[in-house]
Amino acid sequence: MTDHATDPERAVVDDPARPGRGRVRAPHGSAPARSASLRRAMRRNRIAPYLFLTPWLIGFFVITLGPMLYSFYLSFTDFNLLGSAEWIGIDNYIELFTSDPKYLESVRVTLVYVFVSVPLQLAFALLLAVLLNRGLRGLALYRSIYYLPSLIGASVAIAVLWRQMFGRNGLVNQVLDWFGIVGESWIGNPDTALGTLIILNVWTFGSPMVIFLAALRQVPEYLYEAAAVDGVSKWKAFWHITLPMLTPVVLFNLVLQLIGAFQAFTPAYVVSGGTGGPVNSTLFYTLYLYQKGFANFEMGYASAMAWVLFFFIAIVTAVNFWLSRYWVHYDD
Repeated sequence: MTDHATDPERAVVDDPARPGRGRVRAPHGSAPARSASLRRAMRRNRIAPYLFLTPWLIGFFVITLGPMLYSFYLSFTDFNLLGSAEWIGIDNYIELFTSDPKYLESVRVTLVYVFVSVPLQLAFALLLAVLLNRGLRGLALYRSIYYLPSLIGASVAIAVLWRQMFGRNGLVNQVLDWFGIVGESWIGNPDTALGTLIILNVWTFGSPMVIFLAALRQVPEYLYEAAAVDGVSKWKAFWHITLPMLTPVVLFNLVLQLIGAFQAFTPAYVVSGGTGGPVNSTLFYTLYLYQKGFANFEMGYASAMAWVLFFFIAIVTAVNFWLSRYWVHYDD
């Protein structure tokens, strides 16, 4: 029989459940072993998140942050890809606003495109979302059909199709010909070329529509029931119930679509053949930036343009959020 009091593999401790009575025996050294194991596990748990983040951090610093900082440096230099960068201070920024009328024209074209197409796009998206929210059968099918343009609207293929549709012998003029109307090349006319691109952006209303539809389905039904009891018309119910409940989603869609529209490039490049014509009527900001950087190899100047666009979008976004306090209603 083993004497537990002197057994080197066992230790005698008090039983906390029976103080003063009874003794329990535990393996000698088990508590320190468990403590060391716990410390090792905690170290592994602390390190694991950083190991998982490492690929993303490497990609962020190498692909995103590094090039951004380098382009910011280049914006203060005269760099044409063929020689070394020469520091010129803020000369590029001064030239943008004082000596380059084509740059100012690209700003004007972009502002018209953004502030006409985005409100129309959101209005159509909201209208379709309200109609689809009326309990239609096959809702998933309609939602997919209307969402499809958002997936392919910015593609080269759709831009090529758009160029053909609005060309002199395109589908639009063929339809007009049925009514005895002689059409022209819509993309070849400086007065209508930008309008075709605005229509293209409005056509891609599927993404905000799906978001509006999801928000509409979250509006409490009892609000409409109470309004109906009070004899409120459907229009007033929409204006005083639906729209205020949707304002956070309106802000979300507005910010996203503004950012995307300011950076639009592919449609203007394809439709105009990369020239921004006719007569600079489709010279988007990003297209002119591309011309400066990759056609004229003025990388310093193009970098300055990119940073002006970055700060302008940031300011517009900040202003939107600041103004939202006056019209966005959150369900507290």
